Amino acid sequence: QVQLVESGGGLVQPGGSLRLSCAASGFTFSGYTMSWYRQAPGKERELVVAISGSTRYADSVKGRFTISRDYAKNMVYLQMTSLKPEDTAVYYCKAGRGFVNYWGQGTQVTVSS
Repeated sequence: QVQLVESGGGLVQPGGSLRLSCAASGFTFSGYTMSWYRQAPGKERELVVAISGSTRYADSVKGRFTISRDYAKNMVYLQMTSLKPEDTAVYYCKAGRGFVNYWGQGTQVTVSS
């Protein structure tokens, strides 16, 4: 059974930091591109960052967010710094390979004073 379980979301003040985690199981982790997406209220889901052999960041998060993956633990992390109110969204972890995509349930990140 495929599972992607996100954690680490919460409420943070502008300028603060959070680290999101995604625990993957039920598939061959090393064979998949891992990504973080986010969806703000009233907006479409958008790619934040993807990692396979290289990384690809959305312009809006470059220099502030860092993705990493631990192949031994089947984990993906998103370190978020210098958070802004516009980063407020539900953040989703995705595993993708060809036409196959698995999604987590999401974790809420709220940036507000």
